[in-house]
Amino acid sequence: MNSIDFLALLPLLIVAGAALLLVLQVAFYRCHLTSLFITLLGLGLGIASLPFAWGVLPRQVGVLLTMDAYGFYYIGLIFAAALAVAVLAYSYLQHENLFREEFYILLLLATLGSALLVASTHFASFFLSLELLTVALYALIAYRRHSEICIEAGLKYLVLAAASAAFLLFGMALVYAQTGTLEFARLATTSLATLDSPLFVTGLAMMIVGFGFKLAVVPFHMWTADVYEGAPAPVTAFIASASKGGVFALLLRFFPQGNQELVGSLFLILALMAMASMIIGNLLALLQDNVKRILAYSSIAHLGYLLVAFLAAGELGPQAAAFYLTAYFITTIGAFGVIGVMSRGEGDVDTIECYRGLAWRRPWLTAVLTIMLLSLAGIPLTGGFLGKFFVLTAGVRANLWSLVFVLVATSVIGLFYYLRVAVALYSPEDERTQKPASQPLSRAKAWPAYLILGILTLTLIWIGTWPSPLLEILRGTVALLY
Repeated sequence: MNSIDFLALLPLLIVAGAALLLVLQVAFYRCHLTSLFITLLGLGLGIASLPFAWGVLPRQVGVLLTMDAYGFYYIGLIFAAALAVAVLAYSYLQHENLFREEFYILLLLATLGSALLVASTHFASFFLSLELLTVALYALIAYRRHSEICIEAGLKYLVLAAASAAFLLFGMALVYAQTGTLEFARLATTSLATLDSPLFVTGLAMMIVGFGFKLAVVPFHMWTADVYEGAPAPVTAFIASASKGGVFALLLRFFPQGNQELVGSLFLILALMAMASMIIGNLLALLQDNVKRILAYSSIAHLGYLLVAFLAAGELGPQAAAFYLTAYFITTIGAFGVIGVMSRGEGDVDTIECYRGLAWRRPWLTAVLTIMLLSLAGIPLTGGFLGKFFVLTAGVRANLWSLVFVLVATSVIGLFYYLRVAVALYSPEDERTQKPASQPLSRAKAWPAYLILGILTLTLIWIGTWPSPLLEILRGTVALLY
């Protein structure tokens, strides 16, 4: 490695350095506010360093990583998401009787693993990055160790993630046995005879199992609702945004749109997974009375929508997926951020009844949650609407009519459960809402979370009403990979 390689890796090195600095800070001086400051400084400097490293792009760092415009967009998005989650976690952890500082170490490590996934171009870096992300998530999900539901969620994720990693490794071994390479670029030039070989197709299918678990698409979705419900609200926000976003960005890099033969060998399987995710995710969400479980099952449907963009040929598909992911990051972090502010240490406030009449007690939180729900439902003037519109356009141009029909039909179904929560927010209060756990933290204690929620809301409305700046960025970054 030389100085140019280090410059290209500068954003990742800064975040890794911040994690090491946090370890030293916790060892010698415990302070919750100091830990937050170091975390925000590391993530902020990581984002600020992206323009400085831009001049050396694209840069291949060994055979493991490729730092390019495509990767930089998703790295910046993941860093921004982690920064928002860190601020929300600060308010959330104020009322938790446990060691708070280690949370930020785990958050930075998970963020680093997700960012490395985006830049991976080799099976070795892919697997190591995925494990760095996953191992940190084990501890983050079970961070409230005094909570039985939290420990249960952590154990479920541990067991299922280990099983999916086994499928992933076995699939990599079979692909390597057939092709003799671990590099994505060389796989993209694989001959048609190799693509049709049973060994290669079996290995690729086993890798899809690993991808499917991390993305929580049907039929690998069974862990999602329990983990979303059991994990602390800020951790759930990170899993739903930065964790899944990093894996999906790697999926786009691993299956480049320019190699339709590689995608085509599994096209039917991926199309069926997309359809099943959209249908089953929305139908299961209809049956829930828990807001976190509703968002969990809806996330399965949203990943199905993203698979439609993934399967669409040409440059529009990846750009539509990137726009959709950006809007989805904002909405999920905002929605779980409201849940985090509402919670008071006895457990997350996540039943619909706890939010009944919230408009009369906390109109600001109600407005934020309402806008997030409308965006998830795809209502105009929000980023979620334009995201669905671009995915729909990509599907139409690619003649994926069956997927487009399912997308439209299931989006209508999704309106019901999103509006069901929204209606409860503005319904009259009753005695079921009058309990201490449903009362949010005061603004004096939770002002950092309120600030982040305000920024997220304004950003969501901005990209929903004036998307041109974001689209220009996507054309200059995401589209360059293809």
